[in-house]
Amino acid sequence: MSAATENPWVPMVEGIARRTLVSGTTMLQVVVALAAGSHLPEHHHPHEQIAHVVRGKLRLVVAGVLHDLEPGESLYLAGNVPHSAEALEETVVIDTFSPPREDFLAQDSAARGT
Repeated sequence: MSAATENPWVPMVEGIARRTLVSGTTMLQVVVALAAGSHLPEHHHPHEQIAHVVRGKLRLVVAGVLHDLEPGESLYLAGNVPHSAEALEETVVIDTFSPPREDFLAQDSAARGT
């Protein structure tokens, strides 16, 4: 079964949803769709993260430092560093986490009803 069939879109906050693309023993990759003007509040997690903008414009604030990313640009976020995101226009991001986010995998399972 393909990841597109297996893993549904999971809402994160209003205007932002994610879908797991693939997960291994040390990494997890998700696609995130952000509506223009949507905002992911400041948060942190122990996982390392790489955010890669596929389409649109994304404003990340990482430990108080502003980063505006455009298509083709990526940013590394160390674990446990506070960060937030705002879509300056309709945006698609690929996020890679290490280790895998068990919370995301559990949400995927619940969304699939498994």
